[in-house]
Amino acid sequence: MEQRTVLVVLFDGVQSLDVTGPVEVFAGAAACRGGDEPAYRIRTASLDGAPVRTSSGLTLVPDSSLADAPVPHTLLAPGGLGTREADPRLIAWLRENAPRARRLVSVCTGAILLAEAGLLDGRRATTHWAFCGKLARDHPAVEVDPDPIFVRDGHVATSAGVTAGIDLALALVEEDLSRDEALTVARHLVVFLRRPGNQAQFSAQLAAQTARREPLREVQQWITEHPDDDLCVESLAARARLSPRHFARAFQTETGMTPGKYVERVRVEHARRLLEDTSDGVEEISRACGYGTPEAMRRAFVKILGTAPAEYRRRFHAPGAPLAHRPAPALNG
Repeated sequence: MEQRTVLVVLFDGVQSLDVTGPVEVFAGAAACRGGDEPAYRIRTASLDGAPVRTSSGLTLVPDSSLADAPVPHTLLAPGGLGTREADPRLIAWLRENAPRARRLVSVCTGAILLAEAGLLDGRRATTHWAFCGKLARDHPAVEVDPDPIFVRDGHVATSAGVTAGIDLALALVEEDLSRDEALTVARHLVVFLRRPGNQAQFSAQLAAQTARREPLREVQQWITEHPDDDLCVESLAARARLSPRHFARAFQTETGMTPGKYVERVRVEHARRLLEDTSDGVEEISRACGYGTPEAMRRAFVKILGTAPAEYRRRFHAPGAPLAHRPAPALNG
């Protein structure tokens, strides 16, 4: 069995959860396999081998200096305040040594370190939503995608903020070992659902801005509470007492999202929750979420999540979740 060395780069101002989250996943997978040679060998290293102070004030003691660290299978660059003005020696080390690793991984703003070292040029990547704009401005050769919780591009994987590093690490364990072992680790960490990488960093309600005008805010709330209703632009515009054209323009201006896209996200999120938490059939769920037919819901899932509803349920139904019927949202009237 191949043993994979995971090398985690440490520096002052690192976010402690960006380090410990993925490390716990890999360590859990190593414990699952057991034996004389566990699946992963985890090493940490700082520039000079000296302890580092995290952004929360914790002190982490590395195993070695970066110069003495072994060439890893997986090199992990965590994020944190220390990435904002990174030590030039760290960037130089990454530029020279990171290409030797078989897999490069970043958590949160660790993507900035990889980008500074030129390791993301020509690749699709993500980072914490608050820094996606900066990453795109400072590194135009990087194709920044602000939506997913993690992105895979060849042997390079980048993830969004903090807990997304756990999701990415679980996905890597599944790839390296097996789905069952990844699920065992997830259950041990009380991570009930392993989110797919193309799941948005925010729900529709958080991704969209809250409209300033009360009629538009009320429409946003109505959509969330009534995903099975008639949510066409004409119907929503009438609820806001605006013409369809004025409503569509004002909604996008104030929320940063078209009415159609907002409705699409709300419906997919509602359907996901029903697939995760209930035993309702796909046809029943499609009606409850306003799709009309299972095929319409399937197309929406494939478009947004990259998987069909049945496969989504198979992978992400919460262990031990109640299976009682959950009624569709009631209509006002």
